[in-house]
Amino acid sequence: MTADSPQAAPSKGRFDWLHVSLITLLVIIVSVLLTIWVIKTYIFPTEFEPVTLSSSEQQVLDKKIEALEFDTTGRLNPEKYSEQGAERKVAFSEKELNALLASNTDLARKFAVDLSENLVSAKLLVPMDEDFPVFGGKTLKFRAGVEFAYRDARPVVVLKGLSIMGVPMPNAWLGGLKNIDLVQEFGNEAGFWKAFSDGVEHISVQEGELLVELKE
Repeated sequence: MTADSPQAAPSKGRFDWLHVSLITLLVIIVSVLLTIWVIKTYIFPTEFEPVTLSSSEQQVLDKKIEALEFDTTGRLNPEKYSEQGAERKVAFSEKELNALLASNTDLARKFAVDLSENLVSAKLLVPMDEDFPVFGGKTLKFRAGVEFAYRDARPVVVLKGLSIMGVPMPNAWLGGLKNIDLVQEFGNEAGFWKAFSDGVEHISVQEGELLVELKE
């Protein structure tokens, strides 16, 4: 071979083999990571972190609880009934609602509430019985969203959706109730939704806050 001879080209077969090997290795790594993420997120989701309040926030919540006359002492004193001066508004922040759940430690780690504009969202972890088909012994994560608002002088309650393990449930499986105003649909009939509508003066859900005002 002379100095002017062209250099030998790399083996095409060797290049193809290295190329395929690297792609195969990458696919295996991505598949393993994706499997671990799916198992951790949906099959065995971690429990939620309970919400804790600062000392001043806890004092505010305690006053609200007292105003609603939740009994924490187990003792009652005789008292004449009166509605004079009674507070008909109930207001809680998202943090306060989750802190109330934290008073039940087990529930706080399995249920969490989010408040945004006209929307109440919830996450729930449900341990399945060992005898349950396919998912026996596993913990399923449920997510749901419900619109709460007040329009045209009446409350509005709309189921926005329900997901299980990140998969949205079909409307048919939810009884056709998705994106339907339940108060408008059933509020003209005697029953829960009519009674609920007739008793609410105003309802508002904003970023991080829930407010409900009841009629006399």
